[in-house]
Amino acid sequence: MSGPVVHDVNTLPSNDNVNNYAFSVDVKGQWFLQKGKMIAYYGQISFDGIGHGRLDRLVATSFHSPLHASDWVVAEGNGKMLLADRAFDVNSFDLDNGNLTIRSGNLLAFEPTLSLKQSIIPGFLTLIGTGKFVAASNGPVVFMEPPIRVDPQALVGWADCPAPCHHYDHQYLRGVMGGLRQLTGIGGVSGEEHQFEFIGAGTVLLQSTETLMAERATGATPQQAGVPGGGQPGVPRLPGQLGDLQRRFGL
Repeated sequence: MSGPVVHDVNTLPSNDNVNNYAFSVDVKGQWFLQKGKMIAYYGQISFDGIGHGRLDRLVATSFHSPLHASDWVVAEGNGKMLLADRAFDVNSFDLDNGNLTIRSGNLLAFEPTLSLKQSIIPGFLTLIGTGKFVAASNGPVVFMEPPIRVDPQALVGWADCPAPCHHYDHQYLRGVMGGLRQLTGIGGVSGEEHQFEFIGAGTVLLQSTETLMAERATGATPQQAGVPGGGQPGVPRLPGQLGDLQRRFGL
């Protein structure tokens, strides 16, 4: 019986999937990376937060989303970097002088040849230009052409087409319970009652489930015993540099 495949720096794929849930990026310079998505790396790669003085020019050119700046770092150097996100499907996509708007939690990393902007749709980011990016989805991604109406929870993003409109089912709007839910939010809204409507040319990206990827604090250290930086409940954080040492050693 054959055992597991054991990779090293020479056998990892180049800018391709290791499996459905992990992606290998060749770092030869710089990549933007969402915190908490790197699981391992080979080589000499450093990770600096957005706003680091040495990287101001890069950030000014490629990163234009202040609401999400604290969620991202710049990976810089030479080596191979493994990306994953809680065993969700991971894939890379290429933009060629295009634009793509994607749910912010689904975007894992992108090349600085792409420019990241904050979408007018809450919870989404827009990539513009030419380059590669890596994204996760809850199940494989399905590509559809407009005109189409989609369940908001299944929507990953859209490329080269106008932003969607909200569409509510007529019977839902007429119904008493529908009116109450619309005003108060009590009872929720399903994809059969409320959809995003896309029109015009372009491509819509859907994940093959109506369950959103579970949200969590990006880059947060799990509060678990034995995890460096996890801390202990009830232990006060020390001020200044002492607090940094406390965090580094998991106190």
